[in-house]
Amino acid sequence: MPIVVRLDVMLAMRKVRSKDLAAHVGITESNLSLLKAGHVRGVRFETLARICEYLECQPGDLLAYVPDGEESGAGTRDAR
Repeated sequence: MPIVVRLDVMLAMRKVRSKDLAAHVGITESNLSLLKAGHVRGVRFETLARICEYLECQPGDLLAYVPDGEESGAGTRDAR
């Protein structure tokens, strides 16, 4: 999947516990865990907005586009 969820990075940067974020957003900790792991098919804009509000960030801070085949990092492209 070319969309990578970086919620765990933002939580660490803001020193916020998942439990506190889940309570503010109004979702269960298990659903937040699934979101952090990227195991969801979608997220409501309202949920995304509440996450951004609590973490004082933009949606782009939480989501990144990584083309297929580049997920493992630098050096994965063919040198032609």
